[in-house]
Amino acid sequence: MIGILGGMGTQAGLDFCNKLALLNRGKTDQQYPLFILYNKSNIPKRPENIKKYYNVLKSLTKGSLLLQKNNCKFIVIPCNTAHYWHEDLQKKIKIPILSMPKEVYLFTKKKCKKNSKIGILCTEATLKTGVYSKYFNKSYKLISPSKSLQKLSVNKAIKFVKMGKIKLAEKTIRPAVNELVKMKCKKIILGCTELPIAIFAYKSFKKIKKSKVFIDPNLLLANISMKKYLRK
Repeated sequence: MIGILGGMGTQAGLDFCNKLALLNRGKTDQQYPLFILYNKSNIPKRPENIKKYYNVLKSLTKGSLLLQKNNCKFIVIPCNTAHYWHEDLQKKIKIPILSMPKEVYLFTKKKCKKNSKIGILCTEATLKTGVYSKYFNKSYKLISPSKSLQKLSVNKAIKFVKMGKIKLAEKTIRPAVNELVKMKCKKIILGCTELPIAIFAYKSFKKIKKSKVFIDPNLLLANISMKKYLRK
C-alpha cells in the first residue's frame, strides 16, 4: 500500500492521487493501487517555519507514523519544500520515504547533458533551503526567475492555486516560464506541487506526458510509486 502524506497543500495531494489513477486508466477497479492519503492540512506552514525546524518535523513525523502503522510499504510527500526535513524525518520512520528532489535529479541525468541549464519554478523557501540545489549544483546550472518575477509571477501563481483560482494561476505563471525559456533552459522543474496544476490546467494528460520542457515532480513521483508498488 502506498502512503501519501498530503495537505501541503490539499490540491497538490489530490493532484498526486489523480495522477496515480490516470496512470492506471482503463484497468479494472482491482488493478488500481491501494493507497492511503492522509490530508494532514494542519502541518505548520513550511516557508514560515524554516527556523522553527522541529515544529514542522514533529508534525511530519506524526503523519508518517500514522501511515506506517496502517501497513503502508513506503511514503511519498507531494510537497517540494517539505523535503527540507526529509533526512531527519526518515531517521524517525522505519519504512522508506521517497525523495522527490532526488528522483527529479536522477530523471534529469538521463535526459540532459552535464552543465546544461535547468530552470526551476518553486517557492522562495525551496530556493533558500536548497532541496534541489544540493543535488543539481555539481552537475547542472540551476536557474530560477528574477526576484521580481519570483514575487509577481511564481509566488502569486502558487497562492492562486491554493485559493482554487486555477485559470488566474495559469495566466500569472506565464512570464516566469517565458523568462526561463528565453534563457535556453533544457528543462524546467515545476518545483512546487501547485504549479503543474496551473500550467497543465487546460491540457490533456497525454500532452503532460509528452511535454519536452517541463518536469512535473508529482507525475514523476506517481510513476515511480507505481513501479515500486508493483514490485511489492
